Amino acid sequence: MIVLQCINISKSFGVDPILSNIKLDIQTGERVALVGRNGAGKSTLLKIIAGQISFDSGQLMIPKGIELGYLAQNTGLESDLSIWDEMLTVFKPLQRMEKQIREMEVQMADPALLSDQAKYEKLLKEYDQLQLTFKDKGGYQYEADIRGVLAGMNFADFDYQTKISTLSGGQKTRLALAKLLLTKPDILILDEPTNHLDIATLTWLEQYLVSYKGAILIVSHDRYFLDKIVTEVVEISRTKSTKYPGNYSAYLEEKAKRYEQELKQFEKQQGEIAKLEDFIQRNIARASTTKRAQSRRKQLEKMTLLDRPSGSEKSASFSFDIKRQSGNEVIRATDLEVAYGEATIFQNLELAVDKGESVALIGPNGAGKTTLLKTLMNAIPLKKGSIKFGSNVTIGYYDQEQANLKSNKSVLHELWDDYSLEPEKEIRTVLGNFLFTGDDVLKPVSALSGGEKARLALAKLMMQKANVLILDEPTNHLDLDAKEVLENALIDYPGTLLFVSHDRYFLNRIATRMAELENGQMTNYLGDYDYYLEKKDEMYQREQLDLQEKGHVVTESIQPDKSNYIQDKEAKKLERQRLRRIEEIEARIEALELLCAEKEEALCDPDVYSDHEKAQLFQQEIDNSKLEMDNLMEEWEQLQQ
Repeated sequence: MIVLQCINISKSFGVDPILSNIKLDIQTGERVALVGRNGAGKSTLLKIIAGQISFDSGQLMIPKGIELGYLAQNTGLESDLSIWDEMLTVFKPLQRMEKQIREMEVQMADPALLSDQAKYEKLLKEYDQLQLTFKDKGGYQYEADIRGVLAGMNFADFDYQTKISTLSGGQKTRLALAKLLLTKPDILILDEPTNHLDIATLTWLEQYLVSYKGAILIVSHDRYFLDKIVTEVVEISRTKSTKYPGNYSAYLEEKAKRYEQELKQFEKQQGEIAKLEDFIQRNIARASTTKRAQSRRKQLEKMTLLDRPSGSEKSASFSFDIKRQSGNEVIRATDLEVAYGEATIFQNLELAVDKGESVALIGPNGAGKTTLLKTLMNAIPLKKGSIKFGSNVTIGYYDQEQANLKSNKSVLHELWDDYSLEPEKEIRTVLGNFLFTGDDVLKPVSALSGGEKARLALAKLMMQKANVLILDEPTNHLDLDAKEVLENALIDYPGTLLFVSHDRYFLNRIATRMAELENGQMTNYLGDYDYYLEKKDEMYQREQLDLQEKGHVVTESIQPDKSNYIQDKEAKKLERQRLRRIEEIEARIEALELLCAEKEEALCDPDVYSDHEKAQLFQQEIDNSKLEMDNLMEEWEQLQQ
């Protein structure tokens, strides 16, 4: 059943078109991702569907009775109620029903009613029906649902009577998501739901959404999250929409494949056009060949001309370099203790980072990851311990808050003032590489979007040419394309990396060591994020076996998202092999088609068809090519199935 349909939706702000003829169909149970550059119009489309803003033309169709739930980006829950009471408001109809059931029970216990058999039986029938409806709507489990969702959203250790008004912005955002999940709408619309979530909470949310019975429409820059959740991707680019089946990784492969195919078709047609035009030009004036030339001209006029396929939109282009190499020992932090007032964040903490390492600090929100980075940068005082940097170490630091620059300077001078000896042309070139072109460099920094501020902060970091980069959530505010560019730059970086990130895709590509900070202690895992999950799962399984051997009851626990790791990896390998073979077949078929076309055209030449042996040889090549194409097409069809 189609629960949402957008038919040729268009929207402009002033004279600037944002969306043009957008098409979107969502069926019950489908999980669809909207992807595209920052500013492409993804959030605008979600707001149109949610009824928050109007659209200029087209149709938005939502069947009667379909309930829609929408969570805007960074929306915090504002309420004067406690956490528990606010979550209970979702279930007011059930609470009223429960109250009605209790009132009926009181009436049925009344001796006066028992004397009126007909009235008693009528009430009993109504009571049974209401109780059944109450049960079907989750009346006996809604409190357990609240506790489950709050635990998943990292509120298990909270006092549920805590007033929401006293919570932080990030906590209010998580509560807004928790409340929306409890409503269980037919269509769940989420705009960047992974903001402010740590890895454990992200894993829980993934598991919840995978089993969600309704439809999901989601915007997210978390590629790992999209790979786990979505079954279809709709790309918004240059105001248009394009649909791709599968998850985010499948979308990337299919997009590249489509572009190659469209480019080959365009180039093939251009070649055919050039040949036809050349044939017409050479033969139109000769009496013996003018009819054939006129026929080719008609063929050319009837041809539907293909447009050159649009490549990817312009991407940022940058790399991180260093002025000189550091010594082998980069950071040695010993017996660190940091406290905020009476609260100790961590103590007896050890951290060693060597030249060339790429170390990821991970752990739950509040574990002290950002605090540790700021301590290393001397922004937070040590209560105890020592920090030593190795010889020739120069540090470039990217703070989360750097993406929220509030300077009143122009973009140009924000960078140029830090590197005043560089010529203006060089500064403009650097900014151009970070997509600040033309009058963009004259914008005040305070007017930039979060993504633009992040790119400006990265431009300043690049200019430092430090041999150690300490990065705190560097992928925040970046769109998917900018994340890819940043990853490639860091992979090629010749220095040392220490960073905090909740982006698991980023962790897998960049990290060579995972340093988990939890309960004030550091645990190291020599590998990427998937390796870390594998080791955590092994440790969990060993603990369970130890408990069983000791005769203890093993309780169910949320395990790391690793249960199907090996199977997933093998399946992806086989899928890549299948796609590569399909590409090989398509390329071979295209070459054979071109060969057949050339030979068939040659057979029309009097010099060839008058030469019996040559003509027979050409015909044999055509027959062999067609036989090979038939075999390849049969294999292609099997691979597609």
